[in-house]
Amino acid sequence: MTIKVHEKLLLTGAAGGLGKALRERLKVNCSVLRLSDVQAFGEAAAGEEVVLADLADAAAVNDMVKGVDAIIHLGGISVEGPFSPIFQANILGVYNLYEAARKYGVKRVVFASSNHVTGFYRQDQTITAEHPARPDGLYGLSKAFGEDLSRFYFDRYGIETACIRIGSSFPEPKDRRMLATWLSFDDLHRLITACLTTPVLGHSIVFGMSANAVTWWDNSRARHIGYVPQDSSDVFRDAVYARTPAPDLNDPAVQFQGGGFVRAGPFE
Repeated sequence: MTIKVHEKLLLTGAAGGLGKALRERLKVNCSVLRLSDVQAFGEAAAGEEVVLADLADAAAVNDMVKGVDAIIHLGGISVEGPFSPIFQANILGVYNLYEAARKYGVKRVVFASSNHVTGFYRQDQTITAEHPARPDGLYGLSKAFGEDLSRFYFDRYGIETACIRIGSSFPEPKDRRMLATWLSFDDLHRLITACLTTPVLGHSIVFGMSANAVTWWDNSRARHIGYVPQDSSDVFRDAVYARTPAPDLNDPAVQFQGGGFVRAGPFE
C-alpha cells in the first residue's frame, strides 16, 4: 500500500513514453496528478489536471508548478542531438523548473537524470554515484548540469532532489546492453515512490535499474531511499541472446556504458 504524502503531484513529460507508463501508476501517490508537456496530449481524466508548458518559457513553468507539493520531472529532450534544442529544454528548462520550485515552496523533486551522465565509463567497470561524471554526449552533459543545479538548489534553498540516472526503461530489454541497464515500468514507479516517501531524501543520486544480475552500477549509496526492485532482465536473457549477434569488442558502443550515444554526432 502506497502512503499518500503529497496532495498534488506534478508530472512533466507526461506525453512521453515514460510519462504514459507512469500516468496511471502515479495516481496512487496523490489525490491530484497534474500532467504537463509542451504539446496537447488529451483531456484530463478524473483526479488529473493538464497544464501545457514549454520548459524554456519561465512564465509558463511558473504556472505549471504553482500549487503542487512535489515534482516528478521527466520533461525535456531524451536523446542525443544538436545543442540548441537540448539547451532550451534540458538546461534552461531545468533552471526554470527549480526557480519555480523555489518561488512556490516546492521542497521535493524527482529529477529524471540519465545513465548517459556516466556513459564514458567502460562496461567492464562498476561505478557508484560518487564517481565523477563522464557524459557521453550533449544530452548526457545536459543531465550532468541538471544534477549540479539540483545540488545547488538543495544546498542554497533546501529543495530535496533524487537524481535518478535512468538506464533503459522499456517493457523488456531490446538488446544485450539493456540486460545491464533495464528498468521495468513497475520498478520505475517503485523507485519514484521511494523517492517521494523516504523521510529524509537530501540530494541523492540513484541509478535507475531493476534487479539485473549483470550491472555496471552500485546503488548502495542510495539505501536510505528504500528502493527495492522486484523485476529483473534475467528472464529475458535467453531470448535476447537468441536474436542478437555476439558483440564486437572493438566497437565503442560495446566498450562503453553509454552504448551508441558515445559515437553520435557531431551535429551540423
